[in-house]
Amino acid sequence: MPQNTIPRKIWLFGLSLAVICLSVNILVFEQKTNFLLFLVFAFINLLTFSFLLKYSSDKLQIIQSSSEHNQEAINIIEAENKKSQEHNLALKLKITRYDNLKKLIEELNNSLKLDILIRVLSSTVYSLISGSTGVALFYLLDGQYQKLSLVHSIKDDSNLVVLSKEGDIFDQWVLRHSSQLIIENLKKDFRFDSDSLGAQNTRPVLSLISSPLISNNSLLGLLRLESSKEGFFNQDDLRFLSLVADLGAVALENSLLFQKTQDLAIHDDLTALFTRSYFTERLKDEARRCLRLDQYLSLMMVDIDFFKQYNDKFGHIVGDLVLKKMGILLKEVLAEFNPLLCRFGGEEFLVMLSGIDKKRSLIIAEDLRQKIQAERIVLRRQDTHITVSIGVASMPLDTKDDDELVQKADKAMYAAKAKGRNQVCSI
Repeated sequence: MPQNTIPRKIWLFGLSLAVICLSVNILVFEQKTNFLLFLVFAFINLLTFSFLLKYSSDKLQIIQSSSEHNQEAINIIEAENKKSQEHNLALKLKITRYDNLKKLIEELNNSLKLDILIRVLSSTVYSLISGSTGVALFYLLDGQYQKLSLVHSIKDDSNLVVLSKEGDIFDQWVLRHSSQLIIENLKKDFRFDSDSLGAQNTRPVLSLISSPLISNNSLLGLLRLESSKEGFFNQDDLRFLSLVADLGAVALENSLLFQKTQDLAIHDDLTALFTRSYFTERLKDEARRCLRLDQYLSLMMVDIDFFKQYNDKFGHIVGDLVLKKMGILLKEVLAEFNPLLCRFGGEEFLVMLSGIDKKRSLIIAEDLRQKIQAERIVLRRQDTHITVSIGVASMPLDTKDDDELVQKADKAMYAAKAKGRNQVCSI
């Protein structure tokens, strides 16, 4: 019922009573009744009206007080309901996140490939924590040089550019402290010099969370989420990111060990070039591809001249140094041609050049021979130079078979040796 309904009725009742009494008084007065009786009636009417007015005022105050109390109770209940709804929403979000951990663990266990693990970890935290907004960055740490390297990023805006490929001041902070980092408002965070934030202008960042990837007390990298909104992340977000980072660090370490094992299996221990078996498989695939696309494929067989004399004169340790030097020279001189390099056996090396015909391969081989001859090598404090004999064969001019291609390059190399060594030949 409206607050002023009762008072209005009381006022109307009092006014009506007053009118009636006044009418009676006038009637009595007109009949020449005692004037004193008129005054008594008027006084009684006044008292009645005052009583009714006081009664209505008290009743109104009681109603208003009760209404305020009820409204206060309603406000408390609404606040509690809102808080309960927020709590339920946060709990539902937690349940969703932790339900996805089982799926994440299964995906991490199903693959040892580094690139797949990095993408799975990045996309998981990006969707579950950031809601697929902002930016996710994944850095790996070079343990030898203690440098971060950005290996993967996810952005909701394709026009955003991440310039800090080796990390910024925030990543360096995580690297230095090996600890989690949360920034709710970048402009108000006292830990970082405001002058150092100028680089952030290229990418608007107001809040971020970052967690290191640590396994067996070894820092492998870090996982970072950032937003252009203030206060976008909270402590629950950071805890979940840290949990994912811990799971990811174990999988990442296993992947890196697996990758290292694979690299050792296909690379020669001494020269770091590919092994003969791996090179042979790659040659088969590349030969089929070049024949299918009607492209050239050339092969160079490189042999160090008089290598046995180095072993006899200086010892096998020095001979190993010569082989290592040879591997370095092949990589440096031929780098622009993106070759596939292999230690074929002993002091022999194979070089595969895709998309290069025989004529150009002979020119490249001659340039390689001259640069190797000009290279100064110090052995047992003695300046010396090494020379090589090189045989060249090419597909499809010489053959269309990969095994025969190797044989022809080998024969051409022996022809170069027969002609006096330190030269390039083809047959």
